Amino acid sequence: MKLFCLFLLIQFSLVCEEIFDSRLESISLQNITQLTSPSMGFERAGEAYFSPDGNTIIFQAVPMGEKHYQIYTMQIDERIPRRVSTGKGACTCAFFRPDGEKIIFASSHEDPNPIAEEISQRTTQTGNYKWDLTPYMNIYEANPDGTDLIALTNGPAYHAECAYSPDGSRIVYASNENGSMNIYTMKSDGSDVQQITKNSDCYNGGPFFSPDGNQIIFRADRERPDYLQIYAIESDGLNERQLTANNAVNWAPYWHPNGTVIAFTTSLHGHRHYEIYLLNIETGKQLRLTHNSSFDGLPTFSLDGKKILWTSKRGEDQTSQVFIADFALPDLI
Repeated sequence: MKLFCLFLLIQFSLVCEEIFDSRLESISLQNITQLTSPSMGFERAGEAYFSPDGNTIIFQAVPMGEKHYQIYTMQIDERIPRRVSTGKGACTCAFFRPDGEKIIFASSHEDPNPIAEEISQRTTQTGNYKWDLTPYMNIYEANPDGTDLIALTNGPAYHAECAYSPDGSRIVYASNENGSMNIYTMKSDGSDVQQITKNSDCYNGGPFFSPDGNQIIFRADRERPDYLQIYAIESDGLNERQLTANNAVNWAPYWHPNGTVIAFTTSLHGHRHYEIYLLNIETGKQLRLTHNSSFDGLPTFSLDGKKILWTSKRGEDQTSQVFIADFALPDLI
């Protein structure tokens, strides 16, 4: 009888904890909905971004039985994914141009030796998450349906993690073309390449322009290999500053439209328990956004800040998939 009562107490505590976590999330997240799933033919999906009008998303997904991500678009109300990459090689990091007329993404489909793939890797401290510095990964521009594909970078180096500036005139990206991973910008036609960070023997990546185009946020492991921190730098490469300083892995920063708050992914609660946090870059105040026992990360906002996309394993299938919710910026941040 005592064991049975203890069992009931444990179960009650777990239920209360789930309710408590749900209530904490509901401060900012309402109408949480899973957008992608294995029923669509995806083993996993993630890193999704809104179109300028907020009606469509672009994301990466691994088709069933395949090894590599391809790029897809999907109207939110329709829920029918459409592949816009070639189906060859590996793909990552897609983004809409601010006018909605073009997309960019990184792909290795023109690798002349595709069998010798994924030879360069970086891995987090526990190996729970990794990203590959795939050779011949180059940035391509295309129409939103994938037609008229044009290479903006070329060569055997890794060029990826790309995003447009708010006016669409420039693209920020990460590359190891000079031997170390650094942040670059270029005009949207691939010309006028400018190196923004100039570090060696460390990783700098995942950059995004601020809503006013004057700053770039990114992740880097300057102090300890693989233990990423979040940084900000002016778009001309001046006045770099560190925004996080902890013993966790902090990555995938993304600007809220107000230009003072960012969302990012962190392992503060364990290397198998990533969560999304908000950070006010002016005051330094942080606030935990997601409260879930599985993976939550790669947050991105709609242009009006009323919606958020992120990648999570919180679904019934427990695979990485894309989720969406109504978002309200909490007063505490």
